[in-house]
Amino acid sequence: MINIIYKTSLDDGKKSLSVQGIEHYKSQEGNHAILRELRRDVLDNYDCFTVGETVMVDLPEAKLLCDKECKELDMLFYFEHLEIDRRIARFIPKKFQASKLLELLAKWQQGLQWNAVYLENHDQPRIVSHFGACKNPATLYKDNGEMWKRSAKLLALMELTLRGTPFIYQGQEIGMTNFDFKSLDEVNDVESHNLNKLMKKLHIPAWLRWRWIKISSRDNARTPMQWNSGVNAGFTTGRPWLGISRNYTRINYEAQKNDPDSVLAFYKKLIQLRLSSECLKSGAFIPVYADTRIMAYRRELHGEAYVVLLNFSDKEIQLSKKARQAVEAWISGNAVISNTGRMATAGSILPWEGIMSKIRMTK
Repeated sequence: MINIIYKTSLDDGKKSLSVQGIEHYKSQEGNHAILRELRRDVLDNYDCFTVGETVMVDLPEAKLLCDKECKELDMLFYFEHLEIDRRIARFIPKKFQASKLLELLAKWQQGLQWNAVYLENHDQPRIVSHFGACKNPATLYKDNGEMWKRSAKLLALMELTLRGTPFIYQGQEIGMTNFDFKSLDEVNDVESHNLNKLMKKLHIPAWLRWRWIKISSRDNARTPMQWNSGVNAGFTTGRPWLGISRNYTRINYEAQKNDPDSVLAFYKKLIQLRLSSECLKSGAFIPVYADTRIMAYRRELHGEAYVVLLNFSDKEIQLSKKARQAVEAWISGNAVISNTGRMATAGSILPWEGIMSKIRMTK
């Protein structure tokens, strides 16, 4: 973590169940001095950019790390937007609210000069099992996979219409899900085992400990890439370091590479749209509307504008008068892209539907 590379003291920190001593090492001035020296003496000699992973960083601390005038990093990874439905970091779930997600996205999109845009990495659960429809990999195909696919596309639409540099993690582009663990014996992640020991000391029941660990373990994103439906998902002929989700015979690269309706194909379409529009790459981010299940935002630059409307639920929702006014005031014409193929909202939005429309600017 790039914001904890300097300590002001080796003294014991204040007593804490975790991260004891944080007052001595998180985002200290010496940390900034090291990064400025690295920039001045090394990185400025090359045509390169830097991105740093942070821990427990707030927006003012982040700005000191990556605003251009600070001459430290170019961008950084923060975690707040992925913790809106968690009580402690990514542990102990609480109810998802689209309004909270939009609030956090707007905070960082508007607060930093430039963002590292991401939804998955090696420490986070798979996003289609986190914010999407596939909370339980075992029930993936109860509707023949339609909601899994639709929500994976919705999340792609959100990520690739945010301001900043997008990072797509291995397997995200085909909608890989959390690992379908059967027990803690299948988990290698030392953090998960340590968390289980801590919760056991706190007398949390075994069934609840396992429930929380199963959805939050870092191993969810560390299983081998699912290339095909062959042995070990085509990743290796040897023994992989972790098990492979049992849905690999259905979710794999080979099954999607020539399918125009696949999650992979949708990512490719979005990337081409983004490449063709300076507005989608670097335009302003403006929140438009949100409630517990749906949200909408605009992107604007030099008279070009888009509106994105997303439904984070498994229900068809009739748009309220307030929602219609917020969205329809900006929509004119058909959608540019939709994860359902519908080119207009028609007063309602389908389960896990995402639509982006190019809009006419009004004075």
